[in-house]
Amino acid sequence: MTKRTKRIALFAVSFPFMLAACAIGSDRSPSASALATLKPTQGNQVAGSVRFEQYGNKARVIATVTGLKPGAAHGFHVHEKGDCSAADAMSAGGHFNPLGQPHGAHDKPPHHAGDMPNLTADATGTAMLRWEGEALSVGSGPANVVGRSVIVHRDPDDYKTQPTGNSGPRLACGVIQSGSGG
Repeated sequence: MTKRTKRIALFAVSFPFMLAACAIGSDRSPSASALATLKPTQGNQVAGSVRFEQYGNKARVIATVTGLKPGAAHGFHVHEKGDCSAADAMSAGGHFNPLGQPHGAHDKPPHHAGDMPNLTADATGTAMLRWEGEALSVGSGPANVVGRSVIVHRDPDDYKTQPTGNSGPRLACGVIQSGSGG
């Protein structure tokens, strides 16, 4: 076999794998996305951003939040109204709950669509979260987060107390606005 023949044979064997890799890569682009910029409620200093991305039947949530109590856990939810105008963010309403479920842990039904994992701050007061769930959607359907708000609470969600998880006052609020899809 000549060098040229070997290269052609190698390409012929490799080509299907390269195509498969390209197909997999294209699935990694979200079909829709949205972003919330968190601003502190009155008397607080919590801020950050939360990105929502739709991948098939799952919504991915990517959050970075600063100004939290170092080492503490904080309730983190999508709320029903896209209104952060009140000084305490009570204008955002209750947890987003389009299916009328009781409050609960994000990973054990039943639960509100807006129930997400607690944020846990590191030693500098920064929390980062990357989570995927099927209860929320971005851009369409009854569980669409666009036009709603996301809230960071002072206390951890206990995932039991109805209807809020006993997560305390609202430290930051951001309206979820549509972003560009994939």
